Amino acid sequence: MDSGNGGQQTTGGHPLPVALAADARHMVPGARRSGRWHRADQGAAAVEMAIVLPLLLLVLFAVVDFGRMLNAQITLTQAAREGARAAVLNADPTARAQDAASGLAPVQVAVTPCPATSGAYDDAVVVTSHTFTFITPLGNAAALFGGDLDSSYQLTGRGVMPCLG
Repeated sequence: MDSGNGGQQTTGGHPLPVALAADARHMVPGARRSGRWHRADQGAAAVEMAIVLPLLLLVLFAVVDFGRMLNAQITLTQAAREGARAAVLNADPTARAQDAASGLAPVQVAVTPCPATSGAYDDAVVVTSHTFTFITPLGNAAALFGGDLDSSYQLTGRGVMPCLG
C-alpha cells in the first residue's frame, strides 16, 4: 500500500528527506547495528577500562580503610573516656579502657590519676593509643604519590574527667 508520500520513510507521520532516511535508521530506537564489533571499539573500551579501573579501586580502598580508621578512632576516644571515668571513681582505668576497646588489640593506655588531695581544677587524664594497619593496598598506592610505604598509622584517644574533690 502506498501511503501517499512518494515512497519516503516517515517518522511520526512526517516525511523524511531521502538523504536523511538512510542515516536515520541508526538513530531510531530498536534499529540494529551490524552484528560485528569493530576492533577500534574493542580497543577503546579496553583503554577506558585500563584508565578508570585503578582509580575506581583506589576510591573503593580509601572508603573501606578510612571507614575502618574512623571506627577505630571513635573506639579509642570512647575507651579513653571510660578509663578517665574509672580513674575518677578509684577503679582500674587501664583495665576499663582496654575492655572498652575490645575490638582493637593491642591498646596502650597512659593514665594521669587524680592527686590524693584533689582541688577544683584537677583532672584525671587517660590517653589510649593503637597502631592502625590498612587491610587494602592503600599504603602501597600512597607511595606512588610521594607518601611512605608504611601501611600503619598511630591513632590516639584522650579522655579527661574532673576529679571528685
